[in-house]
Formats: sequence, structure tokens, C-alpha cells
Amino acid sequence: MHHLGVVHRRPERADRTAVEALSRFGVATVHEAMGRLGLMRPYIRPVYEGARLCGTAVTVLLQPGDNWMLHVAAEQVQEGDVVVAGCTTQSEDGFFGELLATSLRARGAAGLVIDGGCRDIDDLRRMDFPVFSRAVNAKGTVKATLGSVNVPVVVANALVNPGDIVLADADGVVVVPRTRAAEVAEAAARREDAEEAKRERFRAGELGLDIYGMRGPLAELGLTYLD
Repeated sequence: MHHLGVVHRRPERADRTAVEALSRFGVATVHEAMGRLGLMRPYIRPVYEGARLCGTAVTVLLQPGDNWMLHVAAEQVQEGDVVVAGCTTQSEDGFFGELLATSLRARGAAGLVIDGGCRDIDDLRRMDFPVFSRAVNAKGTVKATLGSVNVPVVVANALVNPGDIVLADADGVVVVPRTRAAEVAEAAARREDAEEAKRERFRAGELGLDIYGMRGPLAELGLTYLD
């Protein structure tokens, strides 16, 4: 399928209730609940402390040093979308800043995840417009080459399809396929309930060695205690 110079205007988005359900959980919980899938590489970091987002992906394929397609993508953004941008090759230029954030916010965007650079960090913090990026970089970009919008993209080793749910917090970024959203939200809730029960036992002074039944397997492998 030809993926350059294409804008898909009507991608199917994940159900809004599934987005709301997943937004209650942290990235680590969702990643584990999904079978340890969907995680972006850990170099994608929030550009300011406390940034967090959850929404449906409007995907962008950028060319290195060129942010034209982010402007094209802005027109496709609906309330609650997250712009998720990959690049045809590694680039840490400052593709995104306060002006584009202002534009995306006016469209109802919930934030940006970009495998590239971002700038105007103080302004983004003041706006509380959450951005998760590969780098912070003041270097500007041009508008000269075509990429695409709302095509499947690989962003920091994670496959993102238009309409998938993207969740990001201080622990990283996880992508939940649109078709699995409700199921993953239920699994995340079960996981949190189980963790709360364990938390109470840890608070009471019980050890992981006993809670998780580790003593037998450790002894079988020959772990020896010396006094």
C-alpha cells in the first residue's frame, strides 16, 4: 500500500468509553494487562514533569527536518485525539513547539507523542499541553517534503494504527490497539484489584518471598543461606 503523500480523513477511532476506562490506569499497568505489548522505547519522555495523556491516535509520518505534515494533521484532529508522529528516518530536530500546540489545542487535541524533537518547553508547560518526545531541541524545521497522515506508523518501535488508544505518563508510552481497548481496560482493572490485595499484605510486613511462593523454587535452584 502506498503510504507517502496520503491523508486518510475518516479513520475508525476507538470507542470513547474505552478511552475513558483506560485513562484511569498507568502505563505500566496497561502494558502488563495487555501481555507486555505495545510499549514505546524508553527514550520517548515527557517534556515537562506531570505531563500525562490518553486519547485516540491521529498518526503522522514525517520526513527528517520537515514538520509540514504536522500542519496537515492538525486539520484531521478531533476532540480527544492524540497526534502520534514517526519519521522516515531518525531525526531529533524541533518539529513541534508552542504555535502548533496552540493550533492542536484549538482542535481539541489531548497531546502529542513524537519520535523526534520538540521545543518551547516552558510555553508547553504553562499551557499544560502534554508532549512526549525523543528530544528537546531548538533546531527549526522546513516545510518541503510530503509524508502522510492517518496511515500505520512505527513510532519508537511500537506500531500505531489510526484510532488506536495511546496512553502516556511518567513511566512511558503504551499503544492499545483499537479492537482490544475494552478487553485491556477490564484486564487492567483486574490487575489493579489484585495489586491492592498484595499491597495490604506488604503493608502488614509480609514478604514477596511468601506472597509469591518463591521459597520452594529458590531452594530447588540451590539458594543457600549462610549464618
